[in-house]
Amino acid sequence: MAFEQVRYRPLASRVLAAVTVVVCAIGVVSLVALDVMDAVRYGWGLALVAVLVWAMFWRPELIVEEHGITVVNVFRTEFVPWPAIVLVDTQWALTLRTSDRVVRVWASPAPGRHRLLGLSRSDFQGLGDTARGAHGSLRPSDALSVPSGNLAQLIRGRWERLAETGALAAGAEPGATRTDWHTTTIIVTAALAAATVIGIVL
Repeated sequence: MAFEQVRYRPLASRVLAAVTVVVCAIGVVSLVALDVMDAVRYGWGLALVAVLVWAMFWRPELIVEEHGITVVNVFRTEFVPWPAIVLVDTQWALTLRTSDRVVRVWASPAPGRHRLLGLSRSDFQGLGDTARGAHGSLRPSDALSVPSGNLAQLIRGRWERLAETGALAAGAEPGATRTDWHTTTIIVTAALAAATVIGIVL
């Protein structure tokens, strides 16, 4: 049976990012129309907000692939092969733990308290043993009705099936876990932050 890739990007976060970027763009245009010098001084701050919101709420995504998981976060993208995973957690966010690193999925934070109200036993039915803590406990963020729990179950399901077939026995190859920094985003953010400070001070 062919593996079907799964991509997750939270819609609400992307809508928030799009609206914020549009508002920032309108702000810059308004500054230019009112006073070009003010636009030169203060427009950088609006541009900084737009870039940060784009990086924090539009870019993040989770891609569950045949040979591993790609996690796109704010300033870096990480690829974690299936054999490297030792634990899938949801305490603060959907988190992949390996023997030497912790990869948190920015696109899937643990839900707030208000989202967890009204959870029942049916929200946890079907969770495997790897979802349970040391004493058999389950976190509210593991509930299948919230994104962190639903995605964790998806990942655990494939991880467990691979373990049952012996596909994880050899372990991960050296260097298979990769980190790629978003250099352009980091440089642009730093430059805009510096320009914002200079514009305010001068």
